[in-house]
Amino acid sequence: MDDLRQKYIDLIAGASDEAALEALRVQAVGKKGEVSLKMRELGKMTPEERKSAGPALNALKDGINSALAGKKAALADAALDERLKSEWLDVTLPGRPQRRGTIHPVSQVTEEVTAIFADMGFAVAEGPQVETAWYNFDALNIPGHHPARAEMDTFYMAGDSDEPHVLRTHTSPVQIRSMQQRGAPIRTISPGRVYRSDYDQTHTPMFHQVEGLAIDRDISMANLKWVLEEFFSAYFGTKVKTRFRASHFPFTEPSAEVDIQCSWQDGTLKVGEGDGWLEVLGSGMVHPHVLRSGGIDPDQWQGFAFGMGIDRIAMLKYGIPDLRAFFDSDLRWLRHYGFAALDAPSLHAGLVA
Repeated sequence: MDDLRQKYIDLIAGASDEAALEALRVQAVGKKGEVSLKMRELGKMTPEERKSAGPALNALKDGINSALAGKKAALADAALDERLKSEWLDVTLPGRPQRRGTIHPVSQVTEEVTAIFADMGFAVAEGPQVETAWYNFDALNIPGHHPARAEMDTFYMAGDSDEPHVLRTHTSPVQIRSMQQRGAPIRTISPGRVYRSDYDQTHTPMFHQVEGLAIDRDISMANLKWVLEEFFSAYFGTKVKTRFRASHFPFTEPSAEVDIQCSWQDGTLKVGEGDGWLEVLGSGMVHPHVLRSGGIDPDQWQGFAFGMGIDRIAMLKYGIPDLRAFFDSDLRWLRHYGFAALDAPSLHAGLVA
């Protein structure tokens, strides 16, 4: 057995590849290999002979298997070394700049708006984007025959519910929910996505709004004017005058559209100077029906509300010409108009100019 062990140890050591190694394994310990045939002879031996021959044969088989495994690992290591020599990478090449993600203008402006109104004591309120028709229309004094409730303007949701559901057309339903949950007095803004069936250079089926609500016992339109002028002055970084024009909205009475002072020079809009005016939002005193829908007594409380498009004021501040580009997922556009991740807007540090 010592001669047999030495024979295969030498043969295994001289194997040049895995195919030759496999042939040696079959020759030595396969079903018809030399060691296997000798183990079959154990049945012909006497018990005394088996006591000495059995352990010796097992040791022979284990030794050959160990030699086979060691040689197989050595061949694999050698193959890997050869592969690494041919597949190399020069890590000393100069580094290539990695593209960094940027903050979308809508996200940036939402944070700017939130920071400004938070400084004036407004809390942020959120609500569902799929709303019931009651919260989206009825609670806001929008009657059933109003054009805004037509399917050509509003996305209605299919469902088994008796009450129709819609993709909210404004964030005003959040104001109703906030009044129901918190009561009065209250000061909130409700930024978020809204949906309307419209698509052109200044409209998209999905866009973003921020609406504000303030209710107390003696709030007036004068408070509304001060809040809006303070907001626009902080947002645009310059003193901004406003002009109120009488209008009509179902959920406010009286209602007013608000213009900001501006000028056009060589096709460039400049806010806060000149003798021009640009309409930017709708506002007014909250209608008594809306207060009752929110569970607030209109004989004891009154307040103002306003709403503006986040996308639109982003276009005005950062010179973005087309609203549709906001939602085209064009990385080139986002790299140009996007903001660094650490440009977190705050009043004490200054909003991004």
